[in-house]
Amino acid sequence: MMRVCHLDTCPVGVATQNPVLRARYNGQADHVVNFFTYIAEEVRELLAELGFRSLDEAIGRVGSLDIERAVGHWKAAGLDLTPILHRASAHGEFGQFEGRDLRNTKGQDHALEKALDNELIKLAAPALEHGEPVRAQVAVRNVNRTVGTMLGHEVTKRYRGEGLPDGTIDITFTGSAGQSFGAFVPRGVTLRLEGDANDYVGKGLSGGRIVVRPDLNAVFDASEQVIAGNTIGYGATSGQIFLRGKAGERFCVRNSGATAVVEGVGDHGCEYMTGGVVLVLGPTGRNFAAGMSGGHAFVLDLDEGRVNPELVALGPVIGDAVEQLKTLITQHGEETGSTVAAALLADWDTALGRFTEVMPRDYKRVLDARAEALDEGLTEDEANARIMEVLHG
Repeated sequence: MMRVCHLDTCPVGVATQNPVLRARYNGQADHVVNFFTYIAEEVRELLAELGFRSLDEAIGRVGSLDIERAVGHWKAAGLDLTPILHRASAHGEFGQFEGRDLRNTKGQDHALEKALDNELIKLAAPALEHGEPVRAQVAVRNVNRTVGTMLGHEVTKRYRGEGLPDGTIDITFTGSAGQSFGAFVPRGVTLRLEGDANDYVGKGLSGGRIVVRPDLNAVFDASEQVIAGNTIGYGATSGQIFLRGKAGERFCVRNSGATAVVEGVGDHGCEYMTGGVVLVLGPTGRNFAAGMSGGHAFVLDLDEGRVNPELVALGPVIGDAVEQLKTLITQHGEETGSTVAAALLADWDTALGRFTEVMPRDYKRVLDARAEALDEGLTEDEANARIMEVLHG
């Protein structure tokens, strides 16, 4: 075992982007088929030894488990697995297991017919069928989870990965949204929320736009209040998120291409980010940018002691990044009515000096090497080779 999957030096060409190493990979689809055939054969042999004809017959038969080797190990000294492996009576002490099977024999009812998205799909029919703009306002409660996901599915079924033109479907919600508001929403769908949201806003965002701001009648300072929960933008690939207020922990964890603006985040912000842009117009929690290997972030009045420095470098905002930053702040102000954005733009020359750009070191080297190679007129393959030389020598 080489254990170098994270170093881009995989000698058999699996975990690498290096074209020279990738050429060494000689795997074929038939090999996978053969592998699972052998697994199935061995499973049948083991079932036969135990006296079972199928996996269905074996499921739940805890009496066939030999646990002596497990509990005999020195690490498991004193471990009693009896409560875990206890087979409940079919009737149970209070009859709670009456009629229950030992294996899954019934489908789960997700009650999708009650989902709010059914109403959204009806409202968006002109856009779905003819690509016509749709505007609507809908009340939302925290029992409404994954709002917009089924609608997004309908968009993707009809328009595939390209989606609809930006803003074709624009729906404003009022109230408190449940978990995963706007999850996996594709391009062409804009979801606006006047209120607040739970965890996982914009999870897997795939080109859509999400705007969350306080209720229009709210009198508190939005920049000091939490408006969305944890893990916002988890695994997002593209699209935009604008939050007027603070978010919880792990903001934009594993973001690979979306743009997100927020007015403060909890611990582990931008964790494992591989792409995209994050703008934090407020404080961060500890361990910011841990494992961040791509994309970049702008942070206002950054406390450097809260940054995980293993992979990233900190610096002033310069060059093309200045215009990008100003554009994002302007968009945030227009979308959410943010007073923070307005104050920064009102004294831009001073505000610019308060920002720090957080950029993964290797990612910056790749961007610089690629730009230099393309300026020299190199082909895509030649540019990739240059990048590998920069990274690995």
